[in-house]
Amino acid sequence: MTTQTRTTEDLRLKTVTIEVNGHKVEMPAGPASGLEIKEAAIKQGVKIQENFVLQVQLPNGSSRVIGNDDKIPLTEHLSFTAIAADDNS
Repeated sequence: MTTQTRTTEDLRLKTVTIEVNGHKVEMPAGPASGLEIKEAAIKQGVKIQENFVLQVQLPNGSSRVIGNDDKIPLTEHLSFTAIAADDNS
């Protein structure tokens, strides 16, 4: 039990750097929801809104939409794009 607690505490203290719309964003390591990612990006100066559509860029060049309640494990150098829901680009 002590080992598990220590691991959980260590995970909370560790951060990873991800990218949202080309801007570096520091996040706590571990899984995060789409909404948590957008909120952290907004707090760190990325010009997006909470209602934007968030996508993670996949290694094969495609992307996958991450919903507000969807959890994704965060790792260093993950790249996301957030666009207005009505953006047709």
